[in-house]
Order: sequence, then structure tokens, then C-alpha cells
Amino acid sequence: MVLVEKLDELGRPAWIALAILGFMAWWPLGLVTLAFFIGSGRMGCWHHRSNGQWQNHMGSRWQWKMERMQEKMDRMRAKMEGRSGGPTWGSGPSSGNRAFDDYRNETLQRLEEEQREFKEFLERLRFAKDRAEFDQFMTERRNRPQNEGPQPQPQPQSQPQA
Repeated sequence: MVLVEKLDELGRPAWIALAILGFMAWWPLGLVTLAFFIGSGRMGCWHHRSNGQWQNHMGSRWQWKMERMQEKMDRMRAKMEGRSGGPTWGSGPSSGNRAFDDYRNETLQRLEEEQREFKEFLERLRFAKDRAEFDQFMTERRNRPQNEGPQPQPQPQSQPQA
């Protein structure tokens, strides 16, 4: 595909000119050129160039989208931290009613405290479950007869071929 590489070197205007010339010569040729131009990602703004080559495979596109999403999450986290220095939602814009803002901040702080306590409860619950399973395993292991250990698996013996 020497033509494609040459047009990529010349850039997007060369692809547009080729599509226009294709339409002028024979409309299906222009349509095919335009479809290739759009379908290969050479027209979209969501593709980035790297060393002069188009990166239009799915991996780099998804990586770029994930980086954008991470940047948005970082901005949102910075907004959440706001004035209090900790992650709270109460540091948002004022509603204009101080009583309501105070109520909202107190409610959000209470909810954050409840969330923290619930996470701690779940952690203790998981630990208790793990401890019970481990204790049951150790009890079963201690109560097992000594001569009933793991038996070695018999090895299949190969028969001589005649």
C-alpha cells in the first residue's frame, strides 16, 4: 500500500483531495475513497499521531480514552477535597441559604462517617468469617486419624508394546 503511506505522509488534505478527485472521475470511486478515509480513522479527531504515523488500532484509542477518564476523575476528586482538605461533597457551591448549607454539610459528614463505619464493619465481618473457616479447618485436621493421611497416588505403569 505505497499510495496509502504516501497520502499519510502528506496528511489529511491529500486524502480529502483524493476523495474529491474520485467523485469527479466516477462517483463510486469517490465514495469508496471517502469510506476508507472515514473507516480507517484518518478523518476523526479522536486519533493521535505518533512519529508521523496514525495510531488507529483499538488499543491506543482505548488507552487514550482511559487516560481522559482518569484526568476527569482526578479533577472531580480535587473538587471533592475542596475547603475541608478531606474528601467531602459538602464543599460544593452555596445554595444561598446558610441554614440549608449547614444542614447539607452536617448530613453529608454524617453519611461519610456512616460509610466509614460500614466499611469497618464489613472488614470485621470478613475477618470473622475467615477466622471461622480457618478454625474449622484446623479442628478437622486435628480430629483426623493419624494413619489416614494423604495417600500417594498410584502411578500408571506403561505396558510394553508388542
